[in-house]
Amino acid sequence: MALRLSLLLPAIVFTVASICAHAVADQKDDRLPALFSKLAQAHTKPTAARLESQIWGIWLEAPAVPEVADTLRRGLSAMALSQLTDALRAFDTIVAKAPEYAEGWNKRATIRYILGDYEGSIADIRRTLALEPRHFGALSGLGLVRLALDRPADALEAFEAALVIHPFIVEAENIKALREQVRGRPL
Repeated sequence: MALRLSLLLPAIVFTVASICAHAVADQKDDRLPALFSKLAQAHTKPTAARLESQIWGIWLEAPAVPEVADTLRRGLSAMALSQLTDALRAFDTIVAKAPEYAEGWNKRATIRYILGDYEGSIADIRRTLALEPRHFGALSGLGLVRLALDRPADALEAFEAALVIHPFIVEAENIKALREQVRGRPL
């Protein structure tokens, strides 16, 4: 559990810090295609990190649905404070009120993963990816869930899919070792 939280804490802190009070967007934002194109071609970690930050900033702009922005802020704050039950309630509300908002599903998937509800997390990740197939965070999360379920080959598949979108994703550093583990172990 501590390892899971330590892996997710930087993203949670960034998430809370980057929320804009009155921003409105989602995964269909017109700025995203150019950012994803640049990200896929990034040659350095700093360039990729800058582009990733811009993408997350857009994903975290709440849709124009009453109460969703406030609920998102509450959920992210609860998440950052490890108030997981409160965070889960907030993200449950978001997916009910804004079911076409991919980041609501992704955040709930993260909380479910931390709580050990791996099947619930996978279901939310699938919904996230249906809405935003380029969601490298959801793909990475899927890899983590599959690792927790002791499915290294499936985890590798998810991490490699994330790597295609984001060549410097954090988990990229672990992919080589996972490839060796998968190839050296009966599937």
